[in-house]
Amino acid sequence: MIETAYAKINLALHVRKRREDGYHELETVFAFVDAGDTVSVSRSSRDEFRMVGEFASQLTDPFGNIVMQALNALPRSDGWAVTLEKNLPVAAGLGGGSADAGAVFRLVGREYGLPNDWHARAAKLGADVPACVASVACIGRGTGIELEPAANDLAGTPVLLVNPRVPLATGPVFKAWDGVDRGPLPDGELREVAMNGRNDLEAPAIALCPDITEVLAVLRSTPAWLVRMSGSGATCFALFDSDDAMTQAAESIALSHPDWWQLAGHLR
Repeated sequence: MIETAYAKINLALHVRKRREDGYHELETVFAFVDAGDTVSVSRSSRDEFRMVGEFASQLTDPFGNIVMQALNALPRSDGWAVTLEKNLPVAAGLGGGSADAGAVFRLVGREYGLPNDWHARAAKLGADVPACVASVACIGRGTGIELEPAANDLAGTPVLLVNPRVPLATGPVFKAWDGVDRGPLPDGELREVAMNGRNDLEAPAIALCPDITEVLAVLRSTPAWLVRMSGSGATCFALFDSDDAMTQAAESIALSHPDWWQLAGHLR
């Protein structure tokens, strides 16, 4: 069985306050791109795991990987040999590990069904994992695990992801947030919410990774109708009204910044 681990982006990410437990109260719009990592499984006498792909070498602890954690968090009756094709950069604001875990949940669910408490099991693996299980646009509140459906008028929208190939850990970015509550998510369908929303982690991320400024500037020079950093960075995304505009932007950026990583696709 094969499952795509869909790249996660945050169309908006509002940080409301620091919590006593060290986490932050968030309001975010999760959206997913129709491309990402690939998780392949086959039956085996025992669990096995291997990684391939461009970014596999950045994950140094295979059996500490969230893929195996997700696999071990769910009941199964036989062993699985799992191959993770790591196409998404690590520590990039794309929820790559969470997306991989979400793909495992979908694979186990397809084969055995998921237990009634799957949401709690997913949340123990990471705040983005519950949203990544379904990998459909939704609103996340609390630490991101309290999910609400979203009026998705952006399905099929062309999207271009660009990363300067600089890993950026989530913890330091949240720690650098200035603590100012700039208000809640706006109401409306996704396009309206995205356009009127913001990413409160953009400024602290830029302070830690100045390359983000150039990525945003380059994307804003394209015909994109929305350009924003995703999650805690350093990946930024651009939304377009046509595939042609997206393709031309991708080709131009590949020529001007051949060292940057990029992924083109469509919102689910």
